[in-house]
Amino acid sequence: MAITAAQVKELRVATGAGMMDAKKALTETDGDMEAAIDWLRTKGLATAAKKSGRTAAEGLVAVAVEGGKGVAVEVNSETDFVAKNAEFQEMVKAIAGAALNVADVEALVAADLGGKTVADTLTDKIATIGENMGVRRMASVEGANVVSYVHNAVAGGMGKIGVLVALSGDNEEFGKQVAMHIAAANPAALGEADMDPAIVEKERSIQIDIARESGKPEQVIEKMIEGRMKKFIAESTLLGQAFVVNPDLTVEAAAKEAGVEITGFVRLEVGEGIEKKEEDFAAEVAKVVQG
Repeated sequence: MAITAAQVKELRVATGAGMMDAKKALTETDGDMEAAIDWLRTKGLATAAKKSGRTAAEGLVAVAVEGGKGVAVEVNSETDFVAKNAEFQEMVKAIAGAALNVADVEALVAADLGGKTVADTLTDKIATIGENMGVRRMASVEGANVVSYVHNAVAGGMGKIGVLVALSGDNEEFGKQVAMHIAAANPAALGEADMDPAIVEKERSIQIDIARESGKPEQVIEKMIEGRMKKFIAESTLLGQAFVVNPDLTVEAAAKEAGVEITGFVRLEVGEGIEKKEEDFAAEVAKVVQG
């Protein structure tokens, strides 16, 4: 039977196997997903397959800049211990370099990395290091100049938070200050026009309810809402935030003083948005002792 790309992708997600291995497994088992998983296990991919369901919420964010383009990539592992492993760091650095030449994560996992795809390289590392791993996401920014910053760096260009800032002018020192500001302040968007309309409307709805609870006249309520929304947008956007280096200025005003325009930014933090399973070790031991 004909094996579809969707089937191959599903099997790769389930097992961490390489694209060609997944396709061969499906071919050998006539497209039976469960049988294909078993086939992969019998061919030496059992380690990766067993670990593919475990939560990988640690790891590293790596940044790479070339010319007017910068990329940030999050590669996850199960523990912070592995993130400090030199072998893992070398792989993450290579993946970030490969990301400069692709548009998205799907293309990145299929990209060549020293004769193997990124996906196959990850599968090999899962087997040798013994933890589940994965390329979770990537983001890029382009501009006349791109400046990078890594917070809690464990090696060159990689750490817990990776930031890229695109500038219209050439002022690397200021760009680095803005990148550090972004790492700390975590703005939701560059400016008001870039805000998610759903988030803005949700906040407006909340502020309307709060204002009406005050029992004040409608015209007063409208002014209250207008002021609170202006503050919300200022605090949520990079250009509207008070600059950490000089809180008397907004980031936008500081950029004008520095003779540049901030045209874009990227901020990735390891494990952001991943629900981590909390382990109660004492309860686990008690349960074992009690049988």
